[in-house]
Amino acid sequence: MSPTESGQLTVAHEEKGHRGVFYIEHDGKRVAEMTYERNAPALITIDHTKVDASLGGKGVGRRLLDTAVAWARDTHTKVIATCTYASAQFAKDPSIRDVLK
Repeated sequence: MSPTESGQLTVAHEEKGHRGVFYIEHDGKRVAEMTYERNAPALITIDHTKVDASLGGKGVGRRLLDTAVAWARDTHTKVIATCTYASAQFAKDPSIRDVLK
């Protein structure tokens, strides 16, 4: 059973130094992640998104981005997106652009 079928799609977040990641693990394996670099106390750059091929097309990347956007709103952090996936999502969806720098 995949994590999306079982409802166990939980996004975790960690930040160490100037690097951070939003990620999903399943059976002890990281199956999706969105990484960022902290540029300033209230500014990050999302630079990479990776989703395991088995989860492709299931909205997992968007789940990571939505979690990052919610976190940015809660922490009053602005976002720059150099990751092609995140950049495309911001371009398509005006409802999440409030966090962009």
